[in-house]
Amino acid sequence: MTKAIDSNITDSEWEVMRVVWAQNKTTSKDIRDIIENKKNWKPATTKTLIGRLVDKGVLNTEKDGNKYIYSTDLKESDFLKSRLEQTFNNICSKDVGKIIADLISKSTLSFRDIEELEEVLEMKKKNAVDEVQCNCVPGQCNCVPGQCNC
Repeated sequence: MTKAIDSNITDSEWEVMRVVWAQNKTTSKDIRDIIENKKNWKPATTKTLIGRLVDKGVLNTEKDGNKYIYSTDLKESDFLKSRLEQTFNNICSKDVGKIIADLISKSTLSFRDIEELEEVLEMKKKNAVDEVQCNCVPGQCNCVPGQCNC
């Protein structure tokens, strides 16, 4: 039986996952050693966070002598895309473009990043609509049919 994965992870759990993604396979001591420069966590805190991630089905465990090796089957990029899709599914469709523009304006980007964005935007122009339709039920946003006050 396959265990369901809970993709709702806390900011602290993200810190642990970033180490696991970067290291592929790692121990709790390795995670602590890497994060200690950023966080002042006690060993028990790291172990608690790892335990939660195992319970959520995000981390795998493998026994190696007297220690556990942690890994994940989830790709960081896939996990991030899924989280972003969940976020965009929970907001008014009319706000998505503004939120993406805001994210871009606040991000440090390379020339290559900008070229990729320009390519995507050029492709999106082919199927663009005059106005994005609201996907909310009445009362979930401030949209008025035909105009948006969002």
